Order: sequence, then C-alpha cells, then structure tokens
Amino acid sequence: MNLQPTLENDFVRLIPLQETDFEPLFSVASDPTIWEQHPNKDRYKREVFGNFFRGAMESRGAFKIIEKNTLEVAGSTRFYDYNAEDHSIFIGYTFYATKFWGSKLNPQVKKLMLEYIFQFVDKVNFHVGKDNIRSQKAMEKLGASKVDEVNVAYFGEPERLNVVFEITKNNSLL
Repeated sequence: MNLQPTLENDFVRLIPLQETDFEPLFSVASDPTIWEQHPNKDRYKREVFGNFFRGAMESRGAFKIIEKNTLEVAGSTRFYDYNAEDHSIFIGYTFYATKFWGSKLNPQVKKLMLEYIFQFVDKVNFHVGKDNIRSQKAMEKLGASKVDEVNVAYFGEPERLNVVFEITKNNSLL
C-alpha cells in the first residue's frame, strides 16, 4: 500500500507533498479564517504552519490538492495512523482555501482518497476538532458516523479534544 500515490479525477489532483510545496501551501494557510473553528487556531502564522508542514512531510502520507479547472493550490490533506490489525487508517489534517469552501472540492477529494484506500482497509477514521462544526457537517455529508471523542496532540502541538468519525467500506456513500 502506497500512502502517497498521485490521485486524480476530473475535478482535483492530489500530488504527494514535497518540500518545495511549503510556500504555495503557506500562501493558502496564511488566511486566519481557515483556522477559526480549528483546535489550533494559529496555524496561519508562518512558524506554526512550518511545524504543521514538517509533520506533513514526516507523515509520508500528505498531499498538495490542486483544483484542476484553475490549477490553483487548493489546500492539503493526508493519510495517517495506519493500523494493520484493525484494517483502518485516518484521513485528515485537511484544509482548503476559503474560496473552495462549500464547493464540490472536499467531497471529490474524499471520494478519491476513499476509493483508493478501501482497496487496502475496511475502515477510515477522521479526527475533527470538537468545535469545528463546519468540518463535522462535512463528515456527516460523506456518510461518516461519530464514534468517539478523544484528545489528540497534533505534531508538536498541545492536546485538543476531537470527535472521531468513521466510514466503513460497507457504509461508504461512494
């Protein structure tokens, strides 16, 4: 299983994250509005985003998201925490430029990722900040169910309360 394949459909292209992607992604992430409902609200700052980006690179499962009509860098996402015994993995650390909020971009990205990863796992989980209502609603639209609440310490950041959502191969809306 390759956690960083290039994935593509008519709308988006997910490209394995590279060191040279820092500036284009930071130009998206530097908008404080993106992080308002997120547990780590200061990721719009260069040094904080730098830590986030290092975690993305070290994960070896992160992607740069390209919107194909405009070829704009739309954001980033990743696979992480693969569990062979449980046949599960997480998708997350996802963010988008605000111009793509409410568009079909997120469902298209998640569809690509789920179609690919369900070849190898039976269950996909998502950590969503407890107060991130926008992302929780997006998870529900994808057919994910709330299954738990846990404290999560993102790479080099303090623990924050998150809701865990789950989609199984059998209940995916794909």
